Amino acid sequence: MTPLKLVETVPGSFSLLLDAGTTQVDEAVRQLGHEPHGYFWTGIARFLVSTEAASLEGRFSYDPEAGMFCAYGKDRAALEELGALLSAVTRDEDRVRTLVADAQAAGIDLDD
Repeated sequence: MTPLKLVETVPGSFSLLLDAGTTQVDEAVRQLGHEPHGYFWTGIARFLVSTEAASLEGRFSYDPEAGMFCAYGKDRAALEELGALLSAVTRDEDRVRTLVADAQAAGIDLDD
């Protein structure tokens, strides 16, 4: 799940975290006109869930910051699944380019 981390914040509650600016695709994200901050990664996560992992919808919440992506909740398995999806994107420039293009074509603002 690298570079994401899944931590148990209190017994039974989990957070999936990504320090912004630490992925292999940060430069590609910038070339696409975005900043690889927590809000961008939240947009990517929401888009992935809506288009590729609908079974995850509603199973966790998001709490991004400029310096960090965060998804949290009690459903560890759902956060692990999201972590695996995002982890693959953080290492694949072609994949991130495709996701950004598809999100833009769908009218999704990735920088909310």
